[in-house]
Amino acid sequence: MKVDFYILETASTQQSHLFACQLLEKIYMEEKIPIFVHTHSREDAERFDALLWTYRDDSFLPHQLQSADEYAPIQIGYGQAPTSKPTLLLNLGKDIPAFFQQSNHAIEIVFDNPDVQQLARQRYKQYREAGCEMNTIKL
Repeated sequence: MKVDFYILETASTQQSHLFACQLLEKIYMEEKIPIFVHTHSREDAERFDALLWTYRDDSFLPHQLQSADEYAPIQIGYGQAPTSKPTLLLNLGKDIPAFFQQSNHAIEIVFDNPDVQQLARQRYKQYREAGCEMNTIKL
């Protein structure tokens, strides 16, 4: 499994989530793969869902909050495994989800905040110990 850590110079959750939207759009438009966005809580999932609808006026990404009875290529959830196997996991949560190895590729976004950076170091170590191929991309 491949894991990419994107290191941003920005210092806010909102800016990192805008970057996540842009990255998702680029990946989805190029590859058309199933993506699961893992968040920390229902509130975080709902905020990210709303952001995907509004971050750009001329953009549309087929997405929805995680649901067992409907399917969109980009699922947004928290706390439980996706109902279908995603190719890409975008982890916006504080921890690595237990189901992370269902995906072929994971993305982590780190920004200039000591708490965020400390949690990212822990996740990096866990991924490395799980035998993942690690990449760091500084922006």
